Amino acid sequence: MAAKRAKAGAAIPRRRRVTGIINGTRLVVADNSGAKEVMVMGVIGIKTRLRRIPFASVGDMVVVTVKKGTPELKGQKLRAIIIRQKKPFRRPDGTWIAFEDNACVLVNPDGTPKAKEIRGPVAREAIERWPQIANMVTIVV
Repeated sequence: MAAKRAKAGAAIPRRRRVTGIINGTRLVVADNSGAKEVMVMGVIGIKTRLRRIPFASVGDMVVVTVKKGTPELKGQKLRAIIIRQKKPFRRPDGTWIAFEDNACVLVNPDGTPKAKEIRGPVAREAIERWPQIANMVTIVV
């Protein structure tokens, strides 16, 4: 008899992600860049099966288009980092976190923020993944 082969892969399973934000979701812009509301067009770094809608959660970078805001920004395609989501998500210590709204911060392609201040609370997962926005935040949850 042939010996069974061990499964190849990571020793630690990957963290479960919650489908909080999908394509077409409207997000509130929580910085002073001039945009007020954006719509998600795509998720950076996500490769999915054919016809499966890509999703993002707190701390992910997404491609957005500005729907409401200053005339210079309206209609532009930009990148943003999600800092809050309504859908509850579980942390490794067992606590569940949910926010009042879906919010993001506009950034450059390298991850540096376009604005000088961030309004409202920011999830700790976004701060850990993107340290460039950490020094602009007043409330971390």
